[in-house]
Amino acid sequence: MIVQTERLILRRSKESDVDAEAEFFASDRAEFLGGKQSREQVWRMIATLMGHWEMRGYGFFAVEEKTTGKYVGHVGPWNPEGWPEPEIGWTLMNGFEGKGFAYEAAVAARQWAYDTLGWTTAISLIDPANVRSIALAERLGAAFDSEYTHERYGLMHVYRHPAPGDLA
Repeated sequence: MIVQTERLILRRSKESDVDAEAEFFASDRAEFLGGKQSREQVWRMIATLMGHWEMRGYGFFAVEEKTTGKYVGHVGPWNPEGWPEPEIGWTLMNGFEGKGFAYEAAVAARQWAYDTLGWTTAISLIDPANVRSIALAERLGAAFDSEYTHERYGLMHVYRHPAPGDLA
């Protein structure tokens, strides 16, 4: 499964994505995603991303920059056990934030979820202190909907995305 945008290729995860993810999860930027993790934990996380595709038929896309082939992050549909409902999520690696990549990938992934999976709604679960992620959700047209307490991540804000028919 591959989705392309003007600047990005969205594909399924592969083991080589672990290097960039391990660097990200060793940094302070991992604070809103459960905190720092060891390389071994990150490897298991990538295996989980891959397994979600097998179990649900969809999952986070690994995102590559077309011009360089560099791994940008993971973005897309997500609904593991314990989630309140299907989500569009995003995590960008170090050095790729602030370039519009998350927005571009999230728009494409949300459209894919609506068109291909038949979703009629989507949320994004966001740590209330993650102001950059909240700003992205709002740029995508999502609005604060409710609060949700996750057993590992604690209090999260639920941002509701526009329904397919409400997108321009």
